[in-house]
Amino acid sequence: MFLSGTKQTRKKIMVMGGDGFCGWPTSLHLSNAGHEVIIVDNLSRREIDVELEAESLTPIQPLGKRLEAWEDITGKTIRFHRINIAEQFDALLHLLVTEQPDAIVHFAEQRSAPYSMKSAAHKRYTVDNNMNATHNLLAAVVESGLDIHLVHLGTMGVYGYGTAGMAIPEGYLDVEVTTEAGERVEQQILYPTNPGSVYHMTKSQDQLLFQFYNKNDRIRITDLHQGIVWGTNTEETKLDERLINRFDYDGDYGTVLNRFLMQAAVGYPMTVHGTGGQTRAFIHIQDTVRCIELAIAHPPSPDEKVLIFNQMTETHRVRDLAEMIAGLTGAEVAYVDNPRNEAAENDLHVKNELFLSKGLQPITLNEGLLTEVTKVAEEYSHRADMDKIPARSTWTRSHKPGIPGEKASK
Repeated sequence: MFLSGTKQTRKKIMVMGGDGFCGWPTSLHLSNAGHEVIIVDNLSRREIDVELEAESLTPIQPLGKRLEAWEDITGKTIRFHRINIAEQFDALLHLLVTEQPDAIVHFAEQRSAPYSMKSAAHKRYTVDNNMNATHNLLAAVVESGLDIHLVHLGTMGVYGYGTAGMAIPEGYLDVEVTTEAGERVEQQILYPTNPGSVYHMTKSQDQLLFQFYNKNDRIRITDLHQGIVWGTNTEETKLDERLINRFDYDGDYGTVLNRFLMQAAVGYPMTVHGTGGQTRAFIHIQDTVRCIELAIAHPPSPDEKVLIFNQMTETHRVRDLAEMIAGLTGAEVAYVDNPRNEAAENDLHVKNELFLSKGLQPITLNEGLLTEVTKVAEEYSHRADMDKIPARSTWTRSHKPGIPGEKASK
């Protein structure tokens, strides 16, 4: 766990995408820490629930009721503005100029790799939404003339899970080049990306936008390359059922460990894709919100390059996780075809010294927390739609003609 050793200065913080799986508990955590929090969201994730006909396993309340409950319980107010920052630039700029936030936390991107690969329409929606949201936000910060610290939730997936035999550094790679005159010059470059989906590609492009606006306009930016999140509730969301967080279990949005725990709870064989030899980085949702708080508390100066943190606490092979949960719950393990276009086996080594140096004491996989998530899944198992569990989005398309007018949810 992360233990706050010193009091932070109260800040005004906008959380873009503050109604989502990571955004909602982050908003509550920052509000509980004494910050003034404003949520900006277009509620598109709720619309995607309708599109996919796959609701959260937990019964999440409308955002208005969530905010009312938070004020009832804590006496703290979180304000909300419904803005699509990918499309409503003028409204976004007006909000920044009016509110003058100290920091912005940027979660406002379509976050599912499988969803981004469902069809041409879903690929285009993911690119349009994610790229425009990030660029509009950067352009609006510049136009506002304000000194705002932007904290962005990226993903370890930009690296494609390959390590080239070395631990993935925190953003930058030291290289040496030889000039035509034979002089050896040392420099730092962004660690090369190798995105494995359209979603991960948009996060790779985000990095380039951040580098440019940091260099050109001196925007202070922290980019958090996060691992796969597991768990569902945090200290704040457990205060009242009306504050409960999302629990996605479907093949598009369900993260692998949560999906396994849910499958075990309802007696559905755990679906391991391919050999299960994929190594992934993981972080508990409680550590996610604490890492965001740490990033806000340690902003870069205007003269610093983009700060990049590897926001993860441990790595595991997927089949090892399945076997661990099977041993804990007695659930079956089922190996199924892998819908992704990826290597069957990979190693992954990641450096995460920066957050550790800021005071993070990581939560790692343990029986108590795994059991806690399983109990949440058992409590709401009556809400599960078994038909939504299998992953149906595939990375390779047939050569059938496209369907004119096909649309992805917005």
